[in-house]
This record gives sequence, C-alpha cells and structure tokens, in this order.
Amino acid sequence: MSIVAEIPLVGAGGEPVDFARTIVSHGVAELPPNRLDLEARTLEATLPIAGGARTVRISEAGGSARVERVAGRSSERTARSLAATVAHMFRLDEDLSAFYVVAREDPELGWCALGAGRMLRAPTVFEDVVKTICTTNTSWSGTRKMTAALVDHLGVAAPGGAHAFPTPQAMAEANEQFYKDVIRAGYRGRYLKQLATDVTEGTTDLESLDDPELPDDEAAARLLALPGVGPYAAAHVMLTSLGRYSRLVLDSWTRPTYQKLSGARGALKDATIERRFKRYGEYAGLAFWLYLTRSWVEDGLPV
Repeated sequence: MSIVAEIPLVGAGGEPVDFARTIVSHGVAELPPNRLDLEARTLEATLPIAGGARTVRISEAGGSARVERVAGRSSERTARSLAATVAHMFRLDEDLSAFYVVAREDPELGWCALGAGRMLRAPTVFEDVVKTICTTNTSWSGTRKMTAALVDHLGVAAPGGAHAFPTPQAMAEANEQFYKDVIRAGYRGRYLKQLATDVTEGTTDLESLDDPELPDDEAAARLLALPGVGPYAAAHVMLTSLGRYSRLVLDSWTRPTYQKLSGARGALKDATIERRFKRYGEYAGLAFWLYLTRSWVEDGLPV
C-alpha cells in the first residue's frame, strides 16, 4: 500500500473530528463497498474515479485521516480525487461548533464535544438513498445481501478485485428480473430501477439535495416524492447523508432504545422524546442519534 493523502481531522469551524466515531456513526456507513474493521479502527472503501475505481484504506494517524491505496497505480490527479472524496465522506466542510456549544451544557451529551457527531456519507446522495431503501422492512442481513449483490454485479471493479457502488446508469440498465432473482430486492426492485432510471434521464437530481441553501422542508418533500422513500427513509437520509439534523429518526429501533437508555417506564410518545432534544434546535436529530449510539465505538454496531 502507498499513502495517497493525509487529511487533518478538523471541521470547518476548527472543531475536532473523532475518527472512530465517524466511521461507526451509523449502520449504513459499513455497508458495501465499505468494509469496517472496528478493532483495527480502519475503514476500507472502493471509490469511483474518472474511468474506474480504486480501493483505499483509511485510518487515523497523528490527528489526520491517512488514506492509503490498496492496489493499482494512481496519478497525482487520481490521488487528489480520492482525497477529495474521503474529505467529503468525513464531512470536513461541515461546522459542528454550534452544536458542541449546546452539548457541553448537557450532562448526558457533553462527551460529544470532543469530536463526535459527524455522520459518514457516501460519495453520492444516490448511493445513500439506494442503501436506505434497502434497509426498509427487512433484516440487517437482508440489507447487507442486497447492497453486496448490487456492488458485486453492477459496480466497476478496482485493481485488487473489489467493486465500487454502481452508477445510476448501471442500475437503470438492469432489468426487473435481475432485481428479483439476483439482488433479491423484492418489492424494492421496481423502486430501485425507477429511481436509477429517473436519475439517469435527468428527471430526478438527487445531488442537488446536498445544497445547503435548500430549505429542510423542501429537501424532505423531494425525498418523500422518490419511489420507495417514506417518512423513515426520508428522515434517515436527511440525518446521515444530507447533514440536516433537525428531525429525529423515530423507528422500531430508536424508540425502544431510547426508552431503555433513559430508564423510562412504559412506552413514550414521540412528542415526549422530541421535547427532550428541543434545546438543540436544528441539531435535535443529531443529539438524539448520539444519545442512542454512544456505546458503538466500544461495543460495535448492533447487528
């Protein structure tokens, strides 16, 4: 392996970025083409480049994210492209300092101010939306199988044999039988193909959702208009991919997990949970998520 880049782990506001908490910030972050080794504190990812793909291993070294190429050659241009993609994935252009100001006053979330809270995103919004659709109404093992099959069968191969996430064009060209028999996506198959087709034909622009000038309500409305995206999926993409943190992801895992951690007796109303994090304003959903996932670095992601 050779070093491609060393990128300082510092946010846009000069705040620290916790490497370990970023690579385990949410479950979708470890889906193929990513490979997470929590014990070694490394993230391996196969990333798209002009004309192909490269696999890199990302680790922490002296306060920086060290990006190493696993196999193949890379020009200076390719190295810059890979470094830019990794910086994008780690959201180093984001300023969380205002969130930390509030967190420091919260006895249960003060620990976040040491650099937690950056949600690892995919190189594209398209990839994050597809993966989120694959999490709906299925087990985690089912999600992993679907995403692995998409990557293995439709993704561009990198030197060393790993594959990048497929492009919208590759997914659009696959027929419905492929989604049924190979991906085993069930009812999601037609949604995935339609989404990829819409992006390929230009009728849907998912990457424009990453525009910080776009109001949250408009971003949510556009997500809810996508095939296969309901309230849960929209909230999840808003939190993990778009960096829009005002909405809590309330689902069959987060609700009982919060109840257990908070020590509450009996089921809690969503409004009660939302009230606990109201002080965080635009960061309420992020605060809620960090409250639930504090143990993930030590204990690993839940299966």
